[in-house]
Amino acid sequence: MWSAHDTLSLLPTGTRGIPAVQDELALLARARSLDPEALAQIHDLHYTPIFRYIAYRVSDPDVAEDLTSEVFVRLLSALRDRHAPPHTLQGWLYGVAARVVSDYHRQRYRAPTAELDNHLASNEMGPHETVEASLTREALMAALDELTDDQRTVIALRYGSDLPIRDVAEMMGKTEGAVKQLQARAVAALARRLSVESG
Repeated sequence: MWSAHDTLSLLPTGTRGIPAVQDELALLARARSLDPEALAQIHDLHYTPIFRYIAYRVSDPDVAEDLTSEVFVRLLSALRDRHAPPHTLQGWLYGVAARVVSDYHRQRYRAPTAELDNHLASNEMGPHETVEASLTREALMAALDELTDDQRTVIALRYGSDLPIRDVAEMMGKTEGAVKQLQARAVAALARRLSVESG
């Protein structure tokens, strides 16, 4: 029987290398002057959590990489045009990531295409393990697609970007209790779906 613990073990955790608010404001001030070191530091700190957030919203890692790059291109454009985020870089980046993902899904809906997995199998995995890992990922992505938009967002922010409930609540404009409830329902729904798939 598939459990919620099994479901969570499929969700990779991020790292919390995000600076404190004061450090982020100082970094943002340097970035506004297009300081190359500040821009590199922003990229290094935020790329992986933003990528993980996006990867939970799209099924193709290459697309997730492209969309994550688009987020940082938009940040650079905003800094050049003097429309940089005024207070919170992290919240701004997640807001842009959400819009980039929405735009992607809207375009994809208009012009559906078949996806091919062009990734080569790892040398450490045999054909059986490669197929099993692929099927597990496909089952997880299909299960994520069945969640509500709010549930997918909570899962992406909590497990993809490893953000605390407080930050997720602030980004989504919800109470911490509401986020906890969304997370619990999402994990339960994923466990039920994956239990059916594995049974």
